[in-house]
Amino acid sequence: MASEEDEDESSARYQNALDALSSLITKRSLFVNKNQSHRFHLLFHYLKALELEEAVSQLKIIHVAGTKGKGSTCTFSESILRGYGLRTGLFTSPHLIDVRERFRLNGIEISQEKFVDYFWCCFHKLKEKSSNEIPMPTYFCFLALLAFKIFSTEQVDVVILEVGLGGRYDATNVIQKPVVCGITSLGYDHMEILGHTLAEIAAEKAGIFKSGVPAFTVPQPDEAMRVLNEKASKLEVKLQVVEPLDSSQRLGLQGEHQFLNASLAVALCSTFLQKIGIEDKNDDTNGLPERFISGLSNAYLMGRAMIVPDSELPEEIVFYLDGAHSPESMEACATWFSQQVKERNKKRSEQILLFNCMSVRDPCLLLPRLRTKCTDQGVEFKKAVFVPNMSVYNQVGSQSKIEQRVDDSITWQFGLKRLWDNLARGEAKTKSRSDSKEEERSLVFSSLPLAVDWLRDSARRSQQVRFQVLVTGSLHLVGDLLRLIKK
Repeated sequence: MASEEDEDESSARYQNALDALSSLITKRSLFVNKNQSHRFHLLFHYLKALELEEAVSQLKIIHVAGTKGKGSTCTFSESILRGYGLRTGLFTSPHLIDVRERFRLNGIEISQEKFVDYFWCCFHKLKEKSSNEIPMPTYFCFLALLAFKIFSTEQVDVVILEVGLGGRYDATNVIQKPVVCGITSLGYDHMEILGHTLAEIAAEKAGIFKSGVPAFTVPQPDEAMRVLNEKASKLEVKLQVVEPLDSSQRLGLQGEHQFLNASLAVALCSTFLQKIGIEDKNDDTNGLPERFISGLSNAYLMGRAMIVPDSELPEEIVFYLDGAHSPESMEACATWFSQQVKERNKKRSEQILLFNCMSVRDPCLLLPRLRTKCTDQGVEFKKAVFVPNMSVYNQVGSQSKIEQRVDDSITWQFGLKRLWDNLARGEAKTKSRSDSKEEERSLVFSSLPLAVDWLRDSARRSQQVRFQVLVTGSLHLVGDLLRLIKK
């Protein structure tokens, strides 16, 4: 058994690694293609410095890009292939609570001990060979390189690799020959980097296509589909479109949109297994092999369609967590939440929205869709609560800079509140409702702990009411809440 001293030393080593990792964080700027291209090509120097070129070329990889559903598709795929006895490596982003969530071996996040050993091995090698011409990699680039180091050393049978942002210049795209590629649903996100039209965004996502490597996608808007087909044709890629699985199939991830993500995962896994020489008979009842059915039903992804009772008041407050942050995923989140409200209303309940989105998002594309979708399904929020992410208080830098970021974030929350109140006033006008006597529709708190304290105080005062709290808009907010209520 490890002594307390050993545990303290292990914890300190891990924290030192996290501090070093934080030093690689750079403020995202509006990259022009030249800068993106230069940063991308540095990855080949980094692989060489880490002596990973040959090892990465030997990995058997499923590569997945898209606007929404990437993480879910990768999670379904990993769960299916693990059921075949394959040793799996899963790389996803972002993490919610601990950076080790991004690296999973056989479905389990990498241990602190292994993470620290692999981290310093890569960090020291890259530091030794860094220069003005070849600086240290940025945060996500380093994590992608670390994933390659972990999965090659651990000798996994399959790597399921989720693109971080875009595709063409993403750090994961340094791979040369995946076994199969997938592109999930496309929509408007990260437009400041990927482009302002679906055609431009699709072109960036299609950057993961490799000559002769089979690829699958889901039904896309015509503008996007046209670009995907053009890019596939140029590279002699056989691009196939999958349709949603039958809704009778039990899935481990909740929401109607998951039947499409699951179908893409099925296509990716079927092709992968065929390529490595594994065949399986379909079950007569629904056309899927038994191990596919099991993998789909056992898949689990933290931060997506999660239902978590409050740790202090589990009967009075239930949190519905979904890290949706694009217009399309916001609608899917609203549909899921509305269904849950209808199914779980056994006593008088009130719906509360706890929301935050990053300033690079356009809340005018998020909040109206969320509100309208819920209202259409008979769900109206009693209150909307806006808070900054807790992580704003934990950033590296001088105290004055931290205080400035907090001030900026609070200003952003009041902007969200104004938007929400305007939407509510517009609805009241449409329904010819007088709102002169209505209580305040929304609140801003300077921190998440204060918002949770307010929820608990409200629940204690209203003992006959159950609070159903939808937490969405940011995966960071979801992660912050999970950390807070599990303390």
